Amino acid sequence: MSAPVAATANSFLATIPSPSQGVWYIGPIPLRAYALCIIAGIVAAVWIGSRRWVARGGAEGTVIDIAVFAVPFGLIGGRLYHVATDWHKYFGPDRNPLDALKVWEGGLGIWGAVALGAVGAWIGCRRRGVPLAAFADAVAPGIILAQAIGRLGNWFNQELYGAATTVPWGLEIYRRVDPATGLNDPIGGVALDHTPITVVHPTFLYELLWNLLVFGLIIWADRKFRMGRGRVFALYVAGYTLGRLWIEMMRTDEATLVMGIRINVFTSLIVFAGAVLYLVLVRGKREDPELLKGKPEHGEAPAEPVEPAEPEAKAEPEAKADAAEPDEPKADEPEAKEPEATEPKAAEAKAEDAEGDSQARSAGGAKSEKD
Repeated sequence: MSAPVAATANSFLATIPSPSQGVWYIGPIPLRAYALCIIAGIVAAVWIGSRRWVARGGAEGTVIDIAVFAVPFGLIGGRLYHVATDWHKYFGPDRNPLDALKVWEGGLGIWGAVALGAVGAWIGCRRRGVPLAAFADAVAPGIILAQAIGRLGNWFNQELYGAATTVPWGLEIYRRVDPATGLNDPIGGVALDHTPITVVHPTFLYELLWNLLVFGLIIWADRKFRMGRGRVFALYVAGYTLGRLWIEMMRTDEATLVMGIRINVFTSLIVFAGAVLYLVLVRGKREDPELLKGKPEHGEAPAEPVEPAEPEAKAEPEAKADAAEPDEPKADEPEAKEPEATEPKAAEAKAEDAEGDSQARSAGGAKSEKD
């Protein structure tokens, strides 16, 4: 933060107020606006990247699988870059080195986040069998949008601003204190008095708006020229660093200086030159959508081919043959006994009895005639 600058009452007629606080508590659990903005940016980046990946021919869910590696690597890289370039804030006289672990208080260098995040993305792409350059092109717009959302966290933390100004869009900076002790607490405290101690250039807002412009630019360029092979990502890097160059020179917060110039100015120049060189040298058509399909996750079996059904003409004779042959009785089952024809035998016995009676009567008649 820059040193407070006295402000007049007329300066505050059309300025931007800062939030009264950036941390709220749900019981003992702190709810930090900076962390929420970072999380919201990550969600937006993954959502946009997933939609673009599928639209380019990739498989659903690939971006989320790769983000599992890229996001943690990016957060670690961003913090490492910030601590390395602002080491005096953590390892200088009367400083606590453990403060380097307090990511929630702000301090993520985009250069380290992109560099180490790319390593995590490379690991994820290798596991999924997809080209890293194509993945970078798909997620590039989401990354710059995530950076824009993340800058809102700097607003809540009252950090990353420029020199004192009288422009109508100047940012009001308040004194925040710990309500319990009354001691200064710029990050976790509350502004009990909303009289600004200074009005400054909101450089975080300048970068937020610039990032949105770059977001629109790369979306338009990608649709118009069907860019591929990492060129969308290179355009994002070139666009962002160009804006970061002039915004960085407006900032007045503490930073490591090289020859009296902020180190991030040199970083922006070098990275910008590399991105432009990549755009000039790399040519070729967009990747074949088949290359974006990738391979199944570990443990997933590819779908088995379905065998074609046999023709009906061939199956019909076999069915007839089966119908012609009687089923053989099974060994375990007793053979079925034929039912006894009781009624025909009874009728036959009655007929024999009737014939016997007839013969007896004939014999009796013959005997009578003889008598």
